[in-house]
Order: sequence, then C-alpha cells, then structure tokens
Amino acid sequence: MSDERTDLILSMLRAIRAEQAAQCEKLDEIISRIGALEREVATLTLRFAEMKVDFANLSVRIDNLDHRVRRIEQRLELIEVPTST
Repeated sequence: MSDERTDLILSMLRAIRAEQAAQCEKLDEIISRIGALEREVATLTLRFAEMKVDFANLSVRIDNLDHRVRRIEQRLELIEVPTST
C-alpha cells in the first residue's frame, strides 16, 4: 500500500476513534441522567404514597367528626332522628 493510502486509513481510524470516544462520553452522561431521573421518580412515588396515607387519615378524621356532629345535633334535637320501622 502506498503511504498516502496508509495515512488516509490511519486518519480515518483516528477520526472514528475520536467520534467513538465522544459517543461514549455522551452515553455515560445519558446513563447518569437516567439514573438521576429514576431516583427522582422513586422519591416522588414514595411521597405520593405518603400523601395517600395522609388523605386516608384525614378521611377517617372527617368521618369521625361527622358522626360526632350528628350525635350532638340529635342530642340538641336540631335534626329528626329516623325511627326504626
């Protein structure tokens, strides 16, 4: 092979190697960003589950308050007590 062809092939291989190195760096960046997103999603999922528990607790408290208010209204005869038939 002539020196020109050898130099051309070597320069092309160097360009391919440089491009491959750049792609590897980009892939590493993408992988790290996906990892960060996965951690963020896991945190949000946990926070959402905590909010659901808080909502359930509040619902129970509201139901208890409703029962207490209903009993108070019945004692004060502010509402009619349904009769059993």
